[in-house]
Amino acid sequence: MIDFSCVVTGGGEGTGGVTALRASVASVLGQSLRGAEAVVVLASAADPVVRAAARTLADRNPDRVRLVDADPAVRTTGALRNAGLDAATGRYVLVLTPGERLHPHACRNLWQAGETSRADLIAGRWSRAADESGKEREPSWQGELYARSRTLNHFTEAPELVVRDALVTGFCLRREAARRHGLRYEGDLAHGEILFGPLAAAAVGRIALVRRLIVTGRAAPDRARDLAALVQVHHRVANTLIAHGLPELRARRETAFARDHLVPLVRSFPRLPAARRERTAATAARVLTGPFRTGVPELPPLERAAVALLARGDAEETLAAAYALARPATVCAPLSTGPDGRVVWGGDPEDPALDITEVGHQYRTFGTMRLMNRLTRATAEKGVLLLEGRLVLPGHTGPGAPLTAVLEFRARDGARAVAFPVQDVRHDGDGITWRARIDVTRRLRPLGPRDTAWDARLTVQADGPDGPRSVSDLFAPQDQVAPAAGLPARPRLGRLTGDTWEPYVTLKDHFALRLTARRPPARTARRLVRYATRFRPARKAKLLVRGVRGRLDRYRSRGFKATAYNTWLTRLPVRRGSVVFESHMGTCYGDSPRALYEEIRRRGPKLRATWSYDPSPAGFPDDARLVRRWSWRYLWALARAEYWVDNQGFPQHLRKPRHTTYLQTWHGSAYKRMGFDETRVRLQNAPQRERLQQAVDRFDHFLVRSEHDVATLARAYRIPEERLLRTGYPRNDVLIAERDRSEAEGRLPRPPLAAALGLDDHRRTVLYAPTFRGGPGKQRRSRLLLDVREFAERFGDSHTLLVRSHYLESARLPLCPPGTVVDVSRHHDTSELLAITDVLVTDYSSIMFDFALLDRPVVLFAPDLDAYAAERGSYFDLREKAPGPVTATQEELFDVLAELKKSDARWADQRQAFVREFGPYDRGDAARRTVAAVFGPRICPDARHITDHDRGAGR
Repeated sequence: MIDFSCVVTGGGEGTGGVTALRASVASVLGQSLRGAEAVVVLASAADPVVRAAARTLADRNPDRVRLVDADPAVRTTGALRNAGLDAATGRYVLVLTPGERLHPHACRNLWQAGETSRADLIAGRWSRAADESGKEREPSWQGELYARSRTLNHFTEAPELVVRDALVTGFCLRREAARRHGLRYEGDLAHGEILFGPLAAAAVGRIALVRRLIVTGRAAPDRARDLAALVQVHHRVANTLIAHGLPELRARRETAFARDHLVPLVRSFPRLPAARRERTAATAARVLTGPFRTGVPELPPLERAAVALLARGDAEETLAAAYALARPATVCAPLSTGPDGRVVWGGDPEDPALDITEVGHQYRTFGTMRLMNRLTRATAEKGVLLLEGRLVLPGHTGPGAPLTAVLEFRARDGARAVAFPVQDVRHDGDGITWRARIDVTRRLRPLGPRDTAWDARLTVQADGPDGPRSVSDLFAPQDQVAPAAGLPARPRLGRLTGDTWEPYVTLKDHFALRLTARRPPARTARRLVRYATRFRPARKAKLLVRGVRGRLDRYRSRGFKATAYNTWLTRLPVRRGSVVFESHMGTCYGDSPRALYEEIRRRGPKLRATWSYDPSPAGFPDDARLVRRWSWRYLWALARAEYWVDNQGFPQHLRKPRHTTYLQTWHGSAYKRMGFDETRVRLQNAPQRERLQQAVDRFDHFLVRSEHDVATLARAYRIPEERLLRTGYPRNDVLIAERDRSEAEGRLPRPPLAAALGLDDHRRTVLYAPTFRGGPGKQRRSRLLLDVREFAERFGDSHTLLVRSHYLESARLPLCPPGTVVDVSRHHDTSELLAITDVLVTDYSSIMFDFALLDRPVVLFAPDLDAYAAERGSYFDLREKAPGPVTATQEELFDVLAELKKSDARWADQRQAFVREFGPYDRGDAARRTVAAVFGPRICPDARHITDHDRGAGR
């Protein structure tokens, strides 16, 4: 019995067509669901080689491969697919383009979903080749569409099915439903699969979505070649949505088409020959109309402008837009500014489609902005390299006279650079043109074997030696430089190592020179070197060198270092009075370890301090010994230290020596579940949980700031009562002191950090500090939920927004008007930032527990509160106990900030109750009390009285 009929049309010619056909059929034969057949449909005019390969496949697998010869009148791909649908006998039918491959369990997953849900259409994920390397990648929008398996009663419950090209492959139809609804491919329509999927989704009733990968190997479309066909089929899908009374989905479809097809087409322009760019732009001007030409409003500004320029048929401006998309911070075309201050690409300030104000170029001046330097000519004349180019200038800023320029070629490894003067450089209105004649043969003398690639960049100096200057790479399309161009080379090791300088354009569209061998002696020498480095003795030598490098890498690995530390270094004698401090795994000099270090320093240099850093020692104290985290010096310091002090956790794999006292200050009270209360930890295996427990068991002292910490953190990490110190957090002493100073003297003047950041005393300072949303691992880039550009537009005249991302994350901020948005993510100490902040905006971060001590407004921006609490878990209802209003949308947040002066009074009692519950032990003397409790009489004479009080509190 056949459960699945997989239709494969025999397309392509020669070896490529045979390989694609065999791959598709082999994926069908390799299905774990044995009732799957391949129906191979061939046109009467199919390539004989492809026909022979199909016949061989059918003869070898007569029960599972059927060969269907289409009628001679059938010529198009759509008609061939219809012939396959007619010939199918399985309960379900699925269509593959040659080269597409089914995942080994694809048919089984689709069949199970269909039988369970009784759906007529079952769809899953698919992937395609992302670039020339052939690496497979799924479209980004599939993540949300197929986040979970589900059943739909109508396709409008998952509009992305028709808004995107989701149903071009990776789905099957119940064969009886396909025939009942008369579903057919359009015979005369190229890329008809784009239309067939939405038609099928609209015709059938129930649809099942499977979160499994179904199809791989889909080829990326040649958008430059097929632009007219893609636009035609897009209009057919849009008309189908209109026919079903769904104009809003049509509008979304327009945006999706621009984002999925037109923007990638623009990005490909630098790789297209000039003639093909012109043809593609002319085709775009003919077929792209409506919002594509006047501006798709939902697109980001640069993408919107790029699509509009393409639709207007301007090949040169579209090429410039392609460079801008790849380098958003670079000015790639002249800009004009309208009377309302809006910045527009090109010369028409009244063109909304080309409005790129949001990019923020207007906030930078010559010397601080990146400028596109287009290479317009690169030729070799009489042994000299002639280069000409043009540096784009925006309309609002430009260099003063005089202008000088230097063209520099730098070896790819960065070891050497050679500068050449630019003979002709002049200002021509909206740009700077330059021309240079370079004698590379005489001046550029590489060593030979290793420094074979040299990159070029131009430095333009304005207003004399002390004026601003602009440094830019030389950009050019791939066909700008003729392959035959070349100049004689004179390497220092002789011309046998290379004899010709060859100009070329890199994959990143940068102009460069490379040393090649064109003449027989150099080519022969390279062949000999190649042979000498590849015959057996050389291969053995390489393996030996590789083995030595591997052994050295092993000695430098953390696993080896941890073993050596635990086995040998922990036997070293203690160095009395030595302390190793670490804050947030070495990323900063701040938090409670810093407060304790400075308290010890105030009392006199009685202890030897070592600070760990990672990756840079910048900003750490000069009077302490600095060691890089995980270095041998770091391990040596830990092994001999009498005290460890940190707020996050020294590496879990390192044992604490018997003579060491470990003070864990921790980094914040808990709203979200921590430690063994986390679902992630509960799902770990026993060795992983045991490793965490061993790491926590190293703590000799653990600071808490409330009984809430005792009930949550101490219990979640299984810390015994006798190890708890109820002193509060030393980092919060400065906040208590700032609160007392503000109440006694007023808010002004602000602490010195405000002046260092350029904050205006007459502007309200808002700190946005979201929580960490990732898991264990390397630092990652996150997307801020708050639109900081929108904040700057609405509150820029009266507010300054400080943005501090979590130390394990980073976020790229857009350009905003000066003084409106400041990135303080790299500032070492958060407490210093809180002291100069008027309003805190956060979500679930423990920073709200600290800031509440200042008795200043707190606003929680938590658009995903319910989902976050359900996924991560929480210790209390945030809406019930929050120290300020909880907002779910950005508009709500902005409304609260606009009326904060009037509304904050009603939150004062709630804020004080919040402090009483979550920070009663923060009284301004936590550093003194902690030093007394841990380091004893050596530092603090009244240590015994303080220690007894802190250990007894709260019982």
